[in-house]
Amino acid sequence: MAAPGRHRLTRKRFTAAAVALAALGGAVAYTVASPAGRANAVGGCAPYESIPMGKYWINNNTWGAKNGKGWSCSWDAYTSGSTIGWGTNYEWSGDPNAVKSYASSVLGWHWGWKVPQNELPVRLSDRKPVRTAWSFEVKESRESVYNVAYDLWLHGSDRTDWRSTPKHEVMVWLARDGGAGPLGTRRERLEIGGATWDLYLGDIGWKVHSFVRVGNTDSANLDLDDFLQVLVRRGLVDPADYLSGVEAGTEVFTGKAQLDTTAYSVNVG
Repeated sequence: MAAPGRHRLTRKRFTAAAVALAALGGAVAYTVASPAGRANAVGGCAPYESIPMGKYWINNNTWGAKNGKGWSCSWDAYTSGSTIGWGTNYEWSGDPNAVKSYASSVLGWHWGWKVPQNELPVRLSDRKPVRTAWSFEVKESRESVYNVAYDLWLHGSDRTDWRSTPKHEVMVWLARDGGAGPLGTRRERLEIGGATWDLYLGDIGWKVHSFVRVGNTDSANLDLDDFLQVLVRRGLVDPADYLSGVEAGTEVFTGKAQLDTTAYSVNVG
């Protein structure tokens, strides 16, 4: 295993053309070699392949593929009310300091809106709970550099589309391996939801706030608003800002592995 903190998350701002292409589910100009399909599941291996799952959708998000070579595939497992099961597997090589893919479940905004729903956006000052439960398992076939994390998007308005640049991005890392580390610098250590977290601050054209759990877990039962209110109290985000999107998945730098989500849900309000 690489020394913790050796790798640093590299995020690049999307161009308007790339954002529009991703929102439309279009192909991109690189080749992805895909493994055999997974039986008894709906999914695919194309870049930005989208799979509707009730109020969510699964995004086979390969936004950093140009930093290496490989593939990512994603599939559904089941939908039961607001709870879903889904999975992804991948194999990536290349720059060990740059993310290749973030296969993830999406609720709400992700450079536009794919699935109509009435839970988001929500104004932070309204203090609505954003309750989430997530159980997952990671199986590595080859040592990987990755995290398993939530990705929350904040805007200054409740009217957003594919052209809307986020004001803030808030990540909540539940697990990591291979030395993966967040963007920016460590500010403090704090307790939230019965666990200890290190808060990192960075900037990539919008502010990135990363809560990195001290010690990995394979399950979570959290109110994500608790993390947002920590930032409000410290004056890092405006209480008038809106939470517009909640994502959950795995950011992969390098390696070969599979993430299986056995149960995942988000309920706002």
